[in-house]
Amino acid sequence: MTDKPMLILIAGPYRSGSGGDPQAMAANLARLEAAAWPVFAAGHLPVIREWTALPVLRSAGAGPTGPLADQVLHPAADRLLAHCHAVLRLPGESAGADQNVATARRRELPVHHDVSEVPHRTPQESA
Repeated sequence: MTDKPMLILIAGPYRSGSGGDPQAMAANLARLEAAAWPVFAAGHLPVIREWTALPVLRSAGAGPTGPLADQVLHPAADRLLAHCHAVLRLPGESAGADQNVATARRRELPVHHDVSEVPHRTPQESA
């Protein structure tokens, strides 16, 4: 158990394995988002890099596979990690998610590989 809510970055494949196909990337994002409720239900606040990076890209007139993507996606995760307390690394090949794990470890943040590893807060702590 933990005494206060943590901001937990959910990391896993987004563009990896998609071949740039928007439907495949949407399916990858849906898999990342499927972990959001269990993290929230454990008393924490989940965050996914794409939730911040994709609006930034759209506001710049770019998309997740364009030339600006690497200048936004990876730095967005790094900036988020400056505020996160842990990472939940979901299965699947992803250089970006591996980079998130490496950054978390350098910052001595816990890295969980299953939602069951995320510490739960008691109900009175979650209120």
